[in-house]
Amino acid sequence: MDEQALGRTARKRQMVLDAARELFLHQGFAGTSMDEVAARAGVSKQTVYKQFASKEALFLGIVHSMTGAASDRVQVEMRDPADTEQLVAELHGHADRLMTIALAPRLLQLRRLVISEATRFPELGKALYEGGPGRAIAGLATALGRWSDQGLLAIDDPLVAATQFNWLIMGEPVNRAMFYVGEKPMGPARRKAHIASGVHVFLAAYSAA
Repeated sequence: MDEQALGRTARKRQMVLDAARELFLHQGFAGTSMDEVAARAGVSKQTVYKQFASKEALFLGIVHSMTGAASDRVQVEMRDPADTEQLVAELHGHADRLMTIALAPRLLQLRRLVISEATRFPELGKALYEGGPGRAIAGLATALGRWSDQGLLAIDDPLVAATQFNWLIMGEPVNRAMFYVGEKPMGPARRKAHIASGVHVFLAAYSAA
């Protein structure tokens, strides 16, 4: 297949993903048909099945693409601090990005949708966790390991520490957003205080000082 054909294939695949994402998020998994996906994407049903062998495979592709893109946005701005002051700033910045991404309405809706289908289709739950929280935690663990090696932190197990930091920041806000549907988001002052408290607890456990 030449480069031009590969480009057309990639564009069609993205068109199918974009159409299916909107339909699944608004109509649910059971309420969306492959015929509807094809019509919304402006391609044939055969093209949809050429890209994704089943509706389950298509849904899995959406989970991978949405969580992967979100995780990339969380990780991309992480920098190695030169001192403790910069370390605190990096942790605050990482926490703020975590909350911004994880509390985005579309990702919350995806999370709810995946949970509703996870018993019937366990691979969805695994994909969402590994591509979202799991990937973010692994990326933070890599950074924490470096910062511990530099003497800025005292961490024996970076993955455990990264998991603890993630849920110090994300536990209450994400759970509340998941179950209090339609509730007004956490305001700037409360969000800042929540992040500061989480970072304070984390550094109380892992500060090199």
